[in-house]
Amino acid sequence: MASWTLGLEPWVWMAAWALVLGVAVWLLVRQPRHDETADAVAILRARFARGEISEEEFRRATAALGADPRQVPR
Repeated sequence: MASWTLGLEPWVWMAAWALVLGVAVWLLVRQPRHDETADAVAILRARFARGEISEEEFRRATAALGADPRQVPR
């Protein structure tokens, strides 16, 4: 007579697929890591290069961002 229990193997497969689905969702929803300060300094550098801001304004804005002093042009 047939049994109504599934046994262990189908549960293992369901758990494996749930894990795969969970990892896929995590990879799709996670936030990419990027440094916003570096983006802001890049914008400041571009504005400084175009002559939109003076060197003093550039240095003040970079200091306000707490950016790495090596990113400041000399």
